Amino acid sequence: MRNDNSALLRATDLVKTYVLGDNIVNALNGVSIAIHEGEMVAIRGPSGSGKSTLMNILGCLDRPTSGTYVLAGDDVSRMGDNALAEARNRKIGFVFQTFNLLPRMNALENAELPLLYGGASNAKKKSREALTRVGLGERVHHLPNQLSGGQRQRVAIARAIVTNPAIILADEPTGALDTRTGEEILDLFKKLNAEGSTIIIVTHDLKVAEHCQREIYLRDGKIVPSEMRRLAPTEPMAQATVEKGA
Repeated sequence: MRNDNSALLRATDLVKTYVLGDNIVNALNGVSIAIHEGEMVAIRGPSGSGKSTLMNILGCLDRPTSGTYVLAGDDVSRMGDNALAEARNRKIGFVFQTFNLLPRMNALENAELPLLYGGASNAKKKSREALTRVGLGERVHHLPNQLSGGQRQRVAIARAIVTNPAIILADEPTGALDTRTGEEILDLFKKLNAEGSTIIIVTHDLKVAEHCQREIYLRDGKIVPSEMRRLAPTEPMAQATVEKGA
């Protein structure tokens, strides 16, 4: 077993509490995880398990109420807003279920956005290289509405890898795709992982988690050890429009 102190990402005793009217909700209750460079890990759980809250903290979109989160040597759980935004831009590549592409920008322009926000040089060249890595080298000038669902997700993945981030964080990346296209996107993630990318996939779906090297399962804001649970069948999906085509 690898030493957690060498982990690329290490979260310790994460607690996240929300106050909703007169109620206090513990979305996370003492979660500790470690993910090493080059891993491909699923974070899975049913609706309300805390996986979205954990994803927001790991993605530097939110801070824990208590506990620590160290990413690539930096304690981001204590950062201010500006430092958190910088860490988010430099260290994390996001992939979303609904792609989140800007409709009036072509594939090349969408993929280069993180570079422009970060003030990087050679943005067009790096964006083109990222699109080539995901198999869209011939589609760089296409607008999102000229691409299939699978191609749009490939643009989103190119946008996620263009800054060479410490981790790629994918939130239900196949949820809006048909089964065949979803499998192709998961194969692409595995290819990127084989090339050295560290990938975290947040999902409700056991079949998606099975593509990963290991799974972290959440229930009621806590990690459930594998020996203490029966593998749940695929959780009911949130309703989404399914896109066809790779």
